[in-house]
This record gives sequence, structure tokens and C-alpha cells, in this order.
Amino acid sequence: MSEQPLNPTPAGSDDADATPAGPARTGSTAADALARTAADDAAAGVTAAAGPTRETTPGEATPDGTAPPGDVTADGSTPGSSMPGDVTADDDALRAASFERARRLRMEPRFPGGPAADPAGSHHERRIRSFQPRRSRVTTGQQESLERLWPQWGLDIDGKRVLDLTELFDGLPVVLEIGFGMGEATAQMAADDPGTGILAVDVHTPGQGNLLGLADKAGSTNVRVANGDAVILLREMLAPESLDGLRVYFPDPWPKARHHKRRLIQPAFLDLVAPVLKPGAIVHCATDWEPYAEQMLEVLTAHPRFENTAADGGYAPRPAFRPLTRFEGQGLDKGHVVHDLLFARV
Repeated sequence: MSEQPLNPTPAGSDDADATPAGPARTGSTAADALARTAADDAAAGVTAAAGPTRETTPGEATPDGTAPPGDVTADGSTPGSSMPGDVTADDDALRAASFERARRLRMEPRFPGGPAADPAGSHHERRIRSFQPRRSRVTTGQQESLERLWPQWGLDIDGKRVLDLTELFDGLPVVLEIGFGMGEATAQMAADDPGTGILAVDVHTPGQGNLLGLADKAGSTNVRVANGDAVILLREMLAPESLDGLRVYFPDPWPKARHHKRRLIQPAFLDLVAPVLKPGAIVHCATDWEPYAEQMLEVLTAHPRFENTAADGGYAPRPAFRPLTRFEGQGLDKGHVVHDLLFARV
């Protein structure tokens, strides 16, 4: 159940692997090189397929009617050559049209009436994100669930309104779950505890459809699926002290050192979480990545608005309400140790 946390490269990525850019290659430089090569070949008596070359004066046509190889056209390319110098206006127009088509595709929902491709597009900002959106194949069953149930149980995180959780969940206490993967554990927790509403956030379309289908099959009406960036949800769409808990199970550990800044559990994230939690609400995190567990423990312990519920100030046993997930089982099979952390909002 990995948080899908993410960071789309166009939105503020500052650590992409890139080689330093060298001097820009201008069209005149490329054209001059071609002209020099052609002139050198002519001087050496190099023959072409059409026969031996001969010297021509600038502007004089060759026997086949084309301009001499040493000439350069106004757009910076060599006549008769497929190697341009500067990009032509037509090339610019084609490239712009291609970018525009790609942009429209990113903005259009895959399923009319379903989750939007970029619900908070108007809130675009350059910041590091903890998730990477994926558009994997959606099965027929997942598509049917999205088309049928999204209008009733789904919502886009667009940052344009504050959610009324009391109305959305018919007065139930609400916990927020960030990153639910394919939704099996979320659906089970909803079925086991129908008196608690679960606002489940993810950006993975197949998982969204799968969770809706599982909840519908179990007869659970206490699940709402939110599509988009959880940071925008916390910052702009939740009222103060409106949540009874937060669950973050198996978020992306971003194991490379230069990617640690993308990890979700950070001081700045907790600063967003604390105001929307009710006093006594539980933040429950779980991970099978030991270094990330250590960071979680350090960050949560240091934050003044949270208090460890474990008597020894360390990790907590897995609560009975958190089911063993498929992802967790795979980690255990590999010898990973799973750590749970439960901190109360003070």
C-alpha cells in the first residue's frame, strides 16, 4: 500500500540527473561547418554520386538545378541537406502543437465524470512532492466502479473549497488515509469499523477504482476516495480540528540520500497536519524501511504538537485494526521488519 507519492518532474524537481549544458549550438555554427566541409571536399576533388564536383561561384546553380553545397539559406540550413541549423518556424509550430496536445491529454479525465487528471492545476506551484502520479492500465471492473461510484463517493482535490466532513460522512468521525495503493486494507478497515469514516487519498487511478469496487461489494458506505495532492487537501480543504486521525501506511521510502527530501513525514508536513487534527487524534504511520522508520520516530518525537503513545518512547505494536497488507507480507517474506508509530496530537 505504497503512497503514490508524486513528484512530477515538471513541478519543481531540482534533483534530476542532468549533465551540465554545454555552449548552445547555433544554426550559423552548424551551417558554417557544413559549408567548410563542402568547400574542402570540392577542393580535394571528392566525387559525389551525381559525378565529380566542380567549383561554383556563390549563387550559381549546379548542373542538377540545386544551389551549390557551400551556400547557406536564410533559415541557417544548407540547401539540399536534411541537417538544419536553426529550427524553422514550421518546426516551432509543430512542436508547440505537440506540446499542446500532450497538455490537453494530461488535463482530460480518463473517464468522463471520474477523477480529474490534474484537479489542482490552477494551484500549480514549484515545490518538492512526495509522490509520482502513474497512469497504469485500468481493468474493466475498475473502470465500471469509477464510472458508477465516483459521482457518489469520489472527490477531486482542487483546492477550491473547504470540505464539510460532517455532511460528507453523515456525522461519522473521520480519519484521513494518505496513500492506499490498491485499497484492500482500506476496504477491510472500513468494513470492520463502519462507525468511522475514511477519507482515502491517492493519485493511482486503478487503485481508486479498485477501492470503490471493494467498498461497494462489502456494502461499506463509510469510504470516500479523494484524488490529488494530500498537501493541498490539508492546507486548503480541511477545517481546523476536523479530523479524528491520520494514517500513513508504507509511504514511498525514497531510499536514495538525495531523495530523502521527498519523504512525506517531514516537520513541514506535520505543521500542516497538526491544525486539522482534533486534540487526542492519532497519527499512525507504518513502514518496513528501517532508515525511514528511524526518521519518522525522530521527526514525530521532536514536534511539539505530537506525543508518542508508546511508553518507552519507541515503536508501537501493530494495532489490531490495521490489517496485514499484501505489500507488508512481501516485505516480511524478504526479512524486513515492520515498524508502527502511534503519536497523539496534543
